[in-house]
Amino acid sequence: MQHRTAGTRLALAVTTALAVTGLGAGTLATAPVAFAAAPAAAPAALPAAQGEALPVIGEAAELGGLGPSGFLTYSFSRAGDRSLLWTPFDGSAPVPLGEPEGWDIGGGDVVALGNASWTAEMDVIGLRNMADPSAPAVEIDLRPMNGFHVAVLGPNSLLAQFRKADGTAKLHIVTKDGAGTTTREVTGLPGDATDFLASKARDGKVLVGYATGPQDARTGGRALVDLTSGAVTETYASIESGYDFSTLQFSGSHVAWVDYDSASGLYVTSVDRTTKERKKTVLGARDSLAYAGLLGSWLVYGNPSSSSKEAKAVDLTTGETRVLAEHGSSVLTPGDGTLVLQGALTAGDEGLFRVAAGADGAPAVTGKLAAPESTEPLTIDRAEVPATVDLESTGGKVAMSWTLSRPDAFLLVRLTHVATGKEYVDFPASPAEDGNFSLEWDGLVDGVDAPNGAYTVSAEAELHNHSGDTVPWTGQLTLTRAANAHDYSNNGSTDVLARDASGVLWRDDLLERPADGRIATAERARIGSGWNTYQQIEAVGNLGGAAHADLVAVDGTGMLWRYLGKGDGTFTSRVQVGGGWQVYRHLTGGSDLNGDGRSDLLASDTSGTLWFYKGTGDLSRPYDTRVKVGGGWQVYNQLTAVGNIAGSAAGDLVARDTDGVLWLYQGNGAGGFAGRVQIGGGWQVFSQLVGGGDADNDGRPDLVAYGANATYVYRSNGTASGTFTRLGTDLYAGEGTAFTSVS
Repeated sequence: MQHRTAGTRLALAVTTALAVTGLGAGTLATAPVAFAAAPAAAPAALPAAQGEALPVIGEAAELGGLGPSGFLTYSFSRAGDRSLLWTPFDGSAPVPLGEPEGWDIGGGDVVALGNASWTAEMDVIGLRNMADPSAPAVEIDLRPMNGFHVAVLGPNSLLAQFRKADGTAKLHIVTKDGAGTTTREVTGLPGDATDFLASKARDGKVLVGYATGPQDARTGGRALVDLTSGAVTETYASIESGYDFSTLQFSGSHVAWVDYDSASGLYVTSVDRTTKERKKTVLGARDSLAYAGLLGSWLVYGNPSSSSKEAKAVDLTTGETRVLAEHGSSVLTPGDGTLVLQGALTAGDEGLFRVAAGADGAPAVTGKLAAPESTEPLTIDRAEVPATVDLESTGGKVAMSWTLSRPDAFLLVRLTHVATGKEYVDFPASPAEDGNFSLEWDGLVDGVDAPNGAYTVSAEAELHNHSGDTVPWTGQLTLTRAANAHDYSNNGSTDVLARDASGVLWRDDLLERPADGRIATAERARIGSGWNTYQQIEAVGNLGGAAHADLVAVDGTGMLWRYLGKGDGTFTSRVQVGGGWQVYRHLTGGSDLNGDGRSDLLASDTSGTLWFYKGTGDLSRPYDTRVKVGGGWQVYNQLTAVGNIAGSAAGDLVARDTDGVLWLYQGNGAGGFAGRVQIGGGWQVFSQLVGGGDADNDGRPDLVAYGANATYVYRSNGTASGTFTRLGTDLYAGEGTAFTSVS
């Protein structure tokens, strides 16, 4: 019995042999059901001499299940396909089984090769009896019955669920013989049972798990099924359904399965079949690597995620506990009345070990069945992580690589932003299975462009079988980007601010690079309330020399306030920096209009005069005395400083007149402008035009247009003619009337 859930632990990078996750849709086809006691069959003979001619588990291979006479391993090709290999315990030649979508094993040494990666979705299955590898495969097509695989029963039979149109399902025993395919329905199960799962068969019986009850309150059930009669002989209630925490198993004295609750984490529920007494054996956290296997009245269990990596056995009747191995990573059932432990009895003695009942009835290690191909210690021999990366020059990518002494390992890489603690976690692959692990980071953290600055880079390597300690490595990386005047979160991407009707200010972070001609939003964050006190809110770029963009706002009394960006998407408390600004109809800032490297401000008053405020770089007095630019600007109802979009000497201005015509004023480098050029019509459909900084990462600032029916990003093209190219965006989709101010 073994359980895996999604998480950030190192060994969760690739699901191992008996992994069963909280899928709600089935078990991993690469991970056969692990909770099975064995049919009445003699254990496979051990190799002639322990330690000599043992079968090996390849360095780049992972365990994918086993039967009485051999085990399955799988490895990945460069194309990502999984190659399956059967290795007999008796030392005879391994048998390749191709590259199936998924597989299961049961009924002795019978391997089911299926057409889906989850066992519960396999509906065309080829059964290969590896006790006789030369025998032809038996193909069972479940599609005519709308059937799907549940468990292997034998060389020509399996357990399948037939799904009904009304959402219910029936469990059937399906057999293929010379007369064709026959089916028998299992009787005694609840009529509303669905989501079937099963243990391996033993002594003509199988333990079945399922979900039952009302749709809004489904619970679990367990049933022991006699395969000869096809009838349920014993039933047990469980808190979980068949799939979430499954891994069913039974013995002559007990049944058991994995459950979960928030207080205990993962635990095994075991029930004495005679007395019906229930016991709870805690395994560990939900995202841990805990495992367990039932052997008579004993539970063999361990958790390599915990501080103690020992494999133990507990008597479910008396509570007696024994240590079986110094380190365990998983336990599997071959279906012959024994268990197989993967781990290390002592340091350096790694492999697969048979566990069987000893003379006193307690589990004991009775022999070694297979060994890893290499026993070389795991080390990280080389790391290539750049000290500094300019994401503008690398297309937003960061290439890193590590060389490990062995390829049969997982590698976890974690990048932690020193200033904010934001983390990116990944599991690099070894494409050539040669110990070289490569990672190309896309520069995102949780779907948002990663912030600039210093990162701690840590790597942890661990062997596939989880034996030994993890091997650590630590380095440093610094991300840089070109400054973006509309970036409040220090990640190079444009942030757009919007105030809603209730006065709440919101920040939307756009992704730095378009995809399929569209600008996507990455996240929305609430900045705060009370912003309806302001008549105008304007993004003004960097006021005082910091790396982050700032804001100014004019309240109802004409006071000008500044808010400094902190670089994390939030702002400092406001500071008053002027008065008398109620005379202005429009403010627009964030553009360097005189070429001195500082952000300037333009303001048009009620008489139509346009004024230029030079940025000073002094936070207490951010703007110099105003200078008149010209008159007649009352014809415009939108003024937007967009930066240098047309290749002029300094920042430019776009202005929309009352007829919806858009005009371009190219900056002359002295705070003034060249004559206007018409660059489009129909712009009255937009209520707000915003100079959005470099939204598409092409080195030129762009324009964001917000309207009742749509919002677009207009990419500047660097010329006065053909100034913009329109890009789609999901920014403010369906929210065209939700905001009273966008900046």
